[in-house]
Amino acid sequence: MTKLIHPVAGILALLTIATFWLSTALSELLASEATVVAVKTAIPWGFLLLIPTLAVTGGSGFALAKGVRTGAIGKKLKRMPFIAANGLLVLIPAALFLASKAKAGEFDTAFYTVQALELIAGATNMTLLGLNMRDGMKLTQRRRKRLSSSSPTAGSS
Repeated sequence: MTKLIHPVAGILALLTIATFWLSTALSELLASEATVVAVKTAIPWGFLLLIPTLAVTGGSGFALAKGVRTGAIGKKLKRMPFIAANGLLVLIPAALFLASKAKAGEFDTAFYTVQALELIAGATNMTLLGLNMRDGMKLTQRRRKRLSSSSPTAGSS
């Protein structure tokens, strides 16, 4: 079951972050101030989905790793502290700050500075999560090859 939960939670987390990022970028570039306010005040509510999916992804990943700390699993594990720190120390505080400023209609230098930081940090986390997804898919492909080559019916039609 963990083999199903891990990729589903990971994809949902990555899609949630991508939705936040794209909504922010598009509203800032193309939409009205009212839309920016709506987007910035909605994003913290999205944490109710994002935080549990990230926790499930991390927990199920550690369970699937079964103590292995090398190769692709090691690479994934090395990225996770940076992803978590970026989220907890930059992205969540930035989103809460921006929601507060947007709700107050304060689109000043501080707002746009933090907005730029948030977009960079969000793109960084999407990249790192994407790399983890790529490595996870490689691991799955290798496991399937091993299983199919070791099965007694492998190669017969």
